[in-house]
Amino acid sequence: MESWSYPPAYDENYLPPADSRHWFPRRETMPAGERERAIIERLRQVCGYAYEHAPFYRRKWDAAGFHPSQLASLEDFEQKVPVVTKQDLREAQNACPPFGDYLCVPDHEVFHVHGTSGTTGRPTAFAVGRGDWRAMANAHARIMWGMGMRPGDMICVAAIFSLYLGSWGALAGAERLGAKAFPFGAGAPGMSVRCAQWLNLMKPQGFYGTPSYALHLADVARDEGLNPRDFGLKYLFFSGEPGASVPGVRDRIEELYGARVFDSGSMAEMTPWMSVAGSAQTSGMLCWQDIVYTEVCDPQTMRRVPYGSRGTPVYTHLERTSQPMIRLLSGDLTLWTDEPAPCGRTYPRLPNGIFGRIDDMFTIRGENIYPSEIDAALNQLAHYGGEHRIVITREAAMDELLLRVEPDEATHRAGAAAADAFRAEVARKLQAVLGIRTRVEIVAPGSIPRTDFKARRVIDDRAAFRAMNAELDRARR
Repeated sequence: MESWSYPPAYDENYLPPADSRHWFPRRETMPAGERERAIIERLRQVCGYAYEHAPFYRRKWDAAGFHPSQLASLEDFEQKVPVVTKQDLREAQNACPPFGDYLCVPDHEVFHVHGTSGTTGRPTAFAVGRGDWRAMANAHARIMWGMGMRPGDMICVAAIFSLYLGSWGALAGAERLGAKAFPFGAGAPGMSVRCAQWLNLMKPQGFYGTPSYALHLADVARDEGLNPRDFGLKYLFFSGEPGASVPGVRDRIEELYGARVFDSGSMAEMTPWMSVAGSAQTSGMLCWQDIVYTEVCDPQTMRRVPYGSRGTPVYTHLERTSQPMIRLLSGDLTLWTDEPAPCGRTYPRLPNGIFGRIDDMFTIRGENIYPSEIDAALNQLAHYGGEHRIVITREAAMDELLLRVEPDEATHRAGAAAADAFRAEVARKLQAVLGIRTRVEIVAPGSIPRTDFKARRVIDDRAAFRAMNAELDRARR
């Protein structure tokens, strides 16, 4: 296996032949069973390293009766190693600030500090060592190569440059790939207009952001008299939220920009987060198992579910040395398969990407619904204006749902009859897709705030639900 060592040691000057589909042909296409045998050995190394250097893991594993020397199979790993939760990490950092007692390198070796925003509680700090930063850059460059990007391509990173690791990870990958890094950023007032202007000027080949921002940016561009197809983009790769693997959303973005869309992204804690990502020939997300070992597990037992089944991803670093995550529970929901991939890579695959967080699911009259399903349904409608809000309430025995939706400008200008027809179309579509009746409110285009970052479309608000319900009743009198 190419460059298979722990800690990782990559040749910073290495590039595959330009016509190669794979960065590391052996690692990416080897028989899955052979790779798994190598992963077992690597897991013994990673767990032994963490047991020696991190009181957090030593304490947790001693309590569970586990020692790294016991690992003889992937089944041993699954059965004997307890999962780690985000709450575990917060408690560790609260007890041992700022990085927790799972930091495995001396403080002076920390190269980058990132983290969560902490808007709903204590922020979680990510400490990334210099060696880990380079390993992350190499991993991301390799995966971006698999998407089709090449040295010399210009790659626009249109995501917030802050504590958020997504933008920095995409930038590091672009730099290691030998691309022209174009770190445009996002978030400041008026920046979307400038972004559209710069894209039209520079004509980059690649673009990174969130799916919702790409849709918003297309609207802004058209308001400025620009056609997003004229930007000349070939590759749009996304993380941060579901969407890029959802047919309705993916197809809408590809149609707007005339470019390929790729889904990627696990968790910030698991950077290199592109370790689940699609390739030029394979849709959905491949689990690049030799970078981050991914299991899809039953949320109750934390045991792997069979291929073809749904479960929650559980991730383990195979290269990180600074804050290695070992069986970190994602809390997301996905489905995995092991059918042959068109690109020839022999990794498991998430054909529909990440559906969303299990916590985001809500139940309407007995039906389990994810916000991404509503996103997909609306994006398949010709007159959808690009934004909506889902308002739910839990006052009754089961959740109730109302949907506030923007039509396109032409439908809005056509008057009340067109709005009523669109309302009925939305209701029919959601009943067909979700199996439930939904009350729909049509609002003016542009009346729902857009975002330069992750879209937050679900409102669990009893007061908002009652007000919106009353408005719909008044409109029908």
